Amino acid sequence: MERPELPLPQLHAFVVLAEELHFGRTAARLGIAQPPLSQQIRRLEDKVGHALFAREPGRVTLTPAGRELLPAARRALTDLADGLAAARAVGSGRAGRLRIGFAASLALTVLPGLLRTFRQRYPGVHLDIHEMTTAPQIAALHDKTIDIGLLREPPTDETGLGFSTVLSETFVAVLPSTHPLATHRTVQLARLADSPFVLLPRTAGPTLYDQIIGLCTAAGFTPRIAQHAVEWQTVCALVETGLGVSLAPASIRRIRLKGVAFRGIEPNTARTRVAVAWRKSDHNPLVAHLLATISPDPPDSTPSACGPS
Repeated sequence: MERPELPLPQLHAFVVLAEELHFGRTAARLGIAQPPLSQQIRRLEDKVGHALFAREPGRVTLTPAGRELLPAARRALTDLADGLAAARAVGSGRAGRLRIGFAASLALTVLPGLLRTFRQRYPGVHLDIHEMTTAPQIAALHDKTIDIGLLREPPTDETGLGFSTVLSETFVAVLPSTHPLATHRTVQLARLADSPFVLLPRTAGPTLYDQIIGLCTAAGFTPRIAQHAVEWQTVCALVETGLGVSLAPASIRRIRLKGVAFRGIEPNTARTRVAVAWRKSDHNPLVAHLLATISPDPPDSTPSACGPS
């Protein structure tokens, strides 16, 4: 279908004249003189190929062609006004869609408060939430399938991405409640040397995985891994069955399983970092708004500490 070229002033003048049915009142309403108004209507009639108004002394009426065009003209002007308003809302960051990747364990810490605050500030924004481990989030940011990542232990060698720390936390031992060390308040890591381990695979988060292995190595042993699981809740469930023990971020204690005990570890010097990640080249105002929700400082390419949520 051929797309007609209709200047908006002509269409607007036509609708107003159809409402007023008087050239003088229409010209005054539009803030123009009558001759330019008449010219606009004539040009529109030339486009249509038929008269839109019947002009009689002291009287103006719509022709059948004019009556047929009027509803479509009104819809076109309304749709354009709505489109302009929507574009302005998206451009200013008051509306639109923001795609967020998050590590499952963050649903136990920063995620609920962050999303609640953001939705209160920007109720017109649709949040598209995706549960993902760290490595897939990094890939999704580069592929532009998410706009923001909330992840653990971001890599240090990623070009094009910005990272800002949200919080850091210690590690805990995750034990079956029947484990001999479950009766202790804290656990010496070296005493876990003979226990099989359940861990996230390294591909899910290389830095965190290496950090856990490093804790064991520093305690004098290499953990014997009995099973991998992609999510921490699954890790805890497998520990509950007696399949092994684990080391996990302290927030994992919020997972309530009757057969699992969470205990502090000694030494307890290591901390795991939770960060927000974004593309440095992304000029989406929604990204800036979410980063400002986490930290009042404007985002830049240099990671800066933020208070826990």
